Amino acid sequence: MSLYAFRPLMEMNVVSSRRALPILMYHSISEDAEPNNSPYYKTTTRPDVFAQHLRWLNDEGFRSVDLEKGIHIAQQGEGECGKVVVITFDDGFRDFYDSAFPTLQIHGHTATVFLPTAFIGESRQAFKGRECLTWEEVRELRARGIQFGSHSVNHPVLYETSWGEIENQLALSKKRLELELGEKVTSFAYPYAFPQQDQRFADAFKKLLRQQGYRHCVTTMIGRVQSGDDLFSLKRLPMNACDDKPLFLAKLSGAYDWLAWPQSWSKTIRHKLRQVVHNRSDARSGKPPLKPFPSSENSLP
Repeated sequence: MSLYAFRPLMEMNVVSSRRALPILMYHSISEDAEPNNSPYYKTTTRPDVFAQHLRWLNDEGFRSVDLEKGIHIAQQGEGECGKVVVITFDDGFRDFYDSAFPTLQIHGHTATVFLPTAFIGESRQAFKGRECLTWEEVRELRARGIQFGSHSVNHPVLYETSWGEIENQLALSKKRLELELGEKVTSFAYPYAFPQQDQRFADAFKKLLRQQGYRHCVTTMIGRVQSGDDLFSLKRLPMNACDDKPLFLAKLSGAYDWLAWPQSWSKTIRHKLRQVVHNRSDARSGKPPLKPFPSSENSLP
């Protein structure tokens, strides 16, 4: 992958000149090549590639800050946002401690890590076939400047669960993190794709986040953060080993942001088709139509 897909947009001045905050989304820093995944869906980044990404950030004059600081800067608008980046990691894999963190230190950067708390233990546990951090490592990393947020308890597809279960995922993960870290935790990373195509679900979920004491929620929606953006559906830029220098710099500059449009359009079409298929099937069987949000014995939050 390279800049070829984005160069025409830049030449046509489609790329916004408005300053915005790039939030980079990494998962695992490892040698796993993920041979069965297409480049877009890969979630691993080789250690040498990750180190190169950090060198490119330095070459371009970017400094990294934690998520909370980055959002504060983005809310100020034009200011210093143009040379600030937030580096995030989802899933709390052990390789963050073994590989990513030492590399971040070498190049003078920091990060925010989102943890599914059920897989973080006093002894080593695993998630998605990968070993995860321990609480001892989490506390050590926090003491050395790494910020942590919640990634739910056990990383479910929240859109397919009840509101009672969603509330538990938000509350229990936050409570465990605050107990282990001895400080308030106010950031959440939505597991899997955020269902922005279902506005009723999205609005109710954001309300529940506020009720649980969260102030920010990052998602897999593509793009950079600008002043005035909804703090409970923040966009990020997916990163992996396929990001060469032209593509990496295109993401930082905004030349990748246009992919948010087809991403949103595709989700909306799939959502509508899903409703049509289910409603036709349920009509034949006498069942009520599919609801556009998870069912629950309780009312919407």
